[in-house]
Amino acid sequence: MKSTLTSRTPWHAVLRIAAAVLGGYMLTWGFIALATAGMFALGMEFHDAEHLSYLLGMLLYLTVFLWAFAAPRLSRVWLVLAGGGALMAVLASLLQSQLT
Repeated sequence: MKSTLTSRTPWHAVLRIAAAVLGGYMLTWGFIALATAGMFALGMEFHDAEHLSYLLGMLLYLTVFLWAFAAPRLSRVWLVLAGGGALMAVLASLLQSQLT
């Protein structure tokens, strides 16, 4: 009986790396946009909100990058990272349009 690690194709590794790098970037970008808009809406100065969002975004990126390799299902990784990033970007855009 083959182990699950040896039965995976090289494409699986490429897709997992792409999910970690690109999906992590998408989720982090969506988080930074939403957090900046949200903190600004709550009364924080824009540049303070932006800097705090970037700092938290770096921690988030590291976390989701590592999680992308530890998660058992690649489809779930893509769904959470790309889907979550897109959802947060849309919410940030809606919030920003309400602020201006």
